[in-house]
Amino acid sequence: MAKKKRERFKEVLGFDNVVQAGINEVFNQKHFLYGKWSEVFFGSRKPIVIELGCGKGEYTVGLARLFPEKNFIGIDVKGARLWKGAKFAFENKMQNVGFLRTRIEFISSFFSSDEVEEIWLTFPDPQLKKARKRLTSAGFLNRYRLFLKSGGVVHLKTDSIKLHEYTLSLITANRLEMLEATIDLYGSETINEMLSIRTYYEQHFLDQGKSISYLKFRIDSTSEIKEPDGK
Repeated sequence: MAKKKRERFKEVLGFDNVVQAGINEVFNQKHFLYGKWSEVFFGSRKPIVIELGCGKGEYTVGLARLFPEKNFIGIDVKGARLWKGAKFAFENKMQNVGFLRTRIEFISSFFSSDEVEEIWLTFPDPQLKKARKRLTSAGFLNRYRLFLKSGGVVHLKTDSIKLHEYTLSLITANRLEMLEATIDLYGSETINEMLSIRTYYEQHFLDQGKSISYLKFRIDSTSEIKEPDGK
């Protein structure tokens, strides 16, 4: 298994649809693609959508196939993990898909103001013991505010009712605009082709009989987001 991971990590280095950034390139400074993804990386000025913690990249690739009029970037720290999606997009010459290997803590070093239209969070670690590490925490949402377009949309799919309820309380406490909310996505009228894309982890959760919840909301770029009381 370790050998396979090393081989995949080495192979992903050769894909021209993958950007890898070391900490020395982004710590307290902007990456060279900051504000230039459309011009330099994609070569087209389509709206940019990112998936944070993309894992194997299934959702990033799935969205790119459904929406060729947009550009998609899957982001994960594990090179051997995102290898699958990057390889598929590379071999199928998908021009509207890219991948970025970095820690999400450094995400604001990669995108400039109003550069991103939407953010997808698909089955992130719910971080049950440390709310500040949740990708929907006030700390992370305030990072997203720096580059998400005014009124930009955040999508959250999760099997964790704890993460769902926490995010819902944060949305309510900060009076963010709720667009859609369900605790049983596949049993609701919300389900559609876009939301039916299944990652490896989602299928695993469904096979265990777990319900999948979904939240879609807007971030107000003009107001700082705060943690809900008691969370």
